[in-house]
Amino acid sequence: MISGVFSVRMWGPVGFLTSLAYCVHQRRAAQAEPRSADGQHPVDRSRLELKMVQVVFRHGARSPLKPLPQEEQQAEWNLQLLEVPPQTQFDYTITNLAGGPKPHSPFDSQYHETKLKGGMFAGQLTNVGMQQMFALGKRLRKNYVEDIPFLSPTFNPLEVFVRSTNIYRNLESTRCLLAGLFQYQKEGPIIIHADEASSEVLYPNYQNCWSLRERIRGRRQAASLQPGISEDLQKVKEGMGITSNDGVDFLSLFDNMAAEQVHSLPSCPTLKRFAWMIEQRAVDTALYVMQREDRESLQMAVGPFLHILENNLLKAVDPATPPGKTRKLYLYAAHDVTLMPLLITLGIFDHKWPPFAVDLTMELYQHRESKEWFVQLYYRGEEQVPKGCPDRLCPLDKFLNTISVYTLSPEKYHTLCSQVQVMELGNGE
Repeated sequence: MISGVFSVRMWGPVGFLTSLAYCVHQRRAAQAEPRSADGQHPVDRSRLELKMVQVVFRHGARSPLKPLPQEEQQAEWNLQLLEVPPQTQFDYTITNLAGGPKPHSPFDSQYHETKLKGGMFAGQLTNVGMQQMFALGKRLRKNYVEDIPFLSPTFNPLEVFVRSTNIYRNLESTRCLLAGLFQYQKEGPIIIHADEASSEVLYPNYQNCWSLRERIRGRRQAASLQPGISEDLQKVKEGMGITSNDGVDFLSLFDNMAAEQVHSLPSCPTLKRFAWMIEQRAVDTALYVMQREDRESLQMAVGPFLHILENNLLKAVDPATPPGKTRKLYLYAAHDVTLMPLLITLGIFDHKWPPFAVDLTMELYQHRESKEWFVQLYYRGEEQVPKGCPDRLCPLDKFLNTISVYTLSPEKYHTLCSQVQVMELGNGE
């Protein structure tokens, strides 16, 4: 273990950026409001003012990433599924994080090498997925434009920051969400920021982080050999007539099954019969690969992304932050492999696979009188109680203490990923 990399920070109460002002506000709050029996003073939600919203979402429904081996078991992925619903149209521009040209996407090139039965490529966003994302945008509009006059009804780049992984289905999903959220109205250009694949942190970057890649190498194969998983996998594969040495596991089975179900496509009878078990075993497989008790792996998987979310919170509460350096809304288009470890680190994972177009939403509030800060978390539109928080409305310092266990700054992330590699090479491996 590298000295200093995994030390836990305690926010007192919200960190160095706002310590003095925040402590003054906390003392005022303690004097102004009575405390309940458990030591927590009650919070009148009508006195809370929404200051910032961060939304991490999975892309909409897509075609499978890898077809099943037998052609008779494969669904027909007709090109008509790619027709764009007119209401989702919304022009946008893609830049790198510095505002320069759009980076190359090696993933899209790889997906185009796999053509599915019916003509579609692997991993393509469908019109079903586009409609899902448009519906999510409409829900966000209801929450933050109609019910609460928080956002402008038209897109304003001074209010909204948008970032996506540089994969076409995510970029197009973001377009559809923005169309639903702002109803085709904009006051300036819509810029979607994307990073190079080599340095992306909106998903666990196994290519960039050598240590993370080494930790999980072989775990996916080993997962299929675990008691319970092994027997169930054999049962499903025998029902489908799949041989035991073709590389099919519960992750690939579930990926095909979920894609077929959401598009109401005819599916293999065995997949239908074992649908619940396939999803549960896919989750079990993913948890084995991630090793949820392995804090270091979770740090390397989503620690840099948590650092971004944390910094957005800190900048919003810091009175020294210059005007224009924060946004009211931050949108991050990510993946299921992003959301699952995020949910685990927050202590709200429900042991269900994050579905297409699902959102994890983080709201930041300030009390109008006491000036205290609070975080409210939602997953799939439902209120959540993060680990370490006394209630659904979580004091900011407690929320920051929870995520700081897993947060990694870019410097610590790169040091961890590279130093472990040097250590291993030094041992002759």
